[in-house]
Amino acid sequence: MKILYDGQIFSFQCYGGISRYFFELMNFFYLDKQIDFDLPLLFSNNNYLQGAPFSRHMPFLKAIKSWKKNQLMNLINIQMSKKKLREKEFDVFHPTYYDAYFLKYIGDHPFVLTVHDLIHEKFSSMFKKNDVAAKFKKILLEKASRIIAVSENTKHDIESIYSISPEKIDVIYHGSSFGQVEAEPIDLEFFGKYLLYVGDRKLYKNFTFFLESISSLLAQDKELYLICIGGREFSKKEITLFKELNIEKKIVFYDFSDGVLAYLYRNAQSFVYPSLYEGFGIPIVDAFSCGCPVIISNTSCFPEVAGDAAEYFDPTDKVSILNSIKKVICNKSLKNQLIEKGFQRMKYFTWAKTAEQTQKTYENVLRDKKPNA
Repeated sequence: MKILYDGQIFSFQCYGGISRYFFELMNFFYLDKQIDFDLPLLFSNNNYLQGAPFSRHMPFLKAIKSWKKNQLMNLINIQMSKKKLREKEFDVFHPTYYDAYFLKYIGDHPFVLTVHDLIHEKFSSMFKKNDVAAKFKKILLEKASRIIAVSENTKHDIESIYSISPEKIDVIYHGSSFGQVEAEPIDLEFFGKYLLYVGDRKLYKNFTFFLESISSLLAQDKELYLICIGGREFSKKEITLFKELNIEKKIVFYDFSDGVLAYLYRNAQSFVYPSLYEGFGIPIVDAFSCGCPVIISNTSCFPEVAGDAAEYFDPTDKVSILNSIKKVICNKSLKNQLIEKGFQRMKYFTWAKTAEQTQKTYENVLRDKKPNA
């Protein structure tokens, strides 16, 4: 069995949950040798692919930060994918994002689509009208041979929003190998103790509301800081807000790297995830694997993924957010309980399980192979 992937997500993400998911899949298949696969990719600046033995890509204008640069890189990589699609030397195609360019070239070969979330549908006002995810997802869901949803919550959203039969959808959780990442120590003496926020700060991530909720705690506790890692550097608007809340000296930003993030997880008072909606929430299981107490929203997939290994709050209630954080950071016994429960919870989330279940999906697709409509 040979799987053909494409380079869509590796053109647009230097790091992030989706590119990490596909990297981990391919890395497992490369090491396990049970599945042959191809990743036609000429250019990528993705961090996970650096040094990957299964990719011969080159970096592309790394010094330039521009969305147009990523679009150009994607156009070039898509040409590579089209060539492989035309050659028909594969059994199943698995696109890494939602551009439907391949439908013209795939013929009667089956394809599997992974749906990571329905954020674009639930928060459409926060995205551009011509956004690829929103534009093509419906047609791809209808034409896909099988669909992988990354949580039961995501499966439910696919069914309710797009009226897709549940029989067509396989739920396959993400994994985490973050506990094995070698930590890259940084000097944290100045910060005393800190809460950790990971990733983008887009509107649905609820960062501003979260910040307003904990500003009094940050202002009152001289030793407590908030460290944000990943996403873009703080905007002028964010810095203005920090000053208005009188906490501009209590918030620190770090560029993303696995080593630094692992170190921050292992030394944080807690990881806090105030998002209004996620498809899976990889940072939750990353925090578990690093022994970091987790405090998260009680919405979408979070209770499904974290179970009883997290402290929950209502992300629309400032008092709820503040009280949950105080409850954990002021109670050493509770912190230790959450850490231990997090380690226990990790047995459900390994990349080996993700890859093995994905292989079964591919096998089922070939068994039930039907021409695309």
